[in-house]
Amino acid sequence: MLNEKRIIDKLLYLSKKAYKNHEVPVSAIVVYHHTIIAAQYNKREKKHLVTSHAEILAIQKTSKKLKRWNLSDCDLYVTLKPCSMCAEVIKQSRIRNVYYLLDKPDFKHEYSKTNFFELNKEKERDTYQQILSSFFRNMR
Repeated sequence: MLNEKRIIDKLLYLSKKAYKNHEVPVSAIVVYHHTIIAAQYNKREKKHLVTSHAEILAIQKTSKKLKRWNLSDCDLYVTLKPCSMCAEVIKQSRIRNVYYLLDKPDFKHEYSKTNFFELNKEKERDTYQQILSSFFRNMR
């Protein structure tokens, strides 16, 4: 039976490994039926990809192993409370529970210099709405 201490020890080991590789020392582990199925640490600098956070890499590895995106029977353990990008991926993958060691400090706020604008294209918006509605209608 997998115990929490073993998971936490592995999280700390992976965080140290990330640190040694000049990555932000965040690690993530996915547990499926009391077994570690994926363990990852941040690799954003190594892969030059903004999405290479530990949580996303662990979810991708789990999905590949289980051959499905719906991970509702899995739990995620992370060293640091997930950022908004990772939190959304976690929600979309239907992860059952997320356990984290450390919350982000109050002064550490996520920020963005990106602006979002809705295109004012009514005809195209209506066309796309029909495509989207048709897709989901046919899925049912």
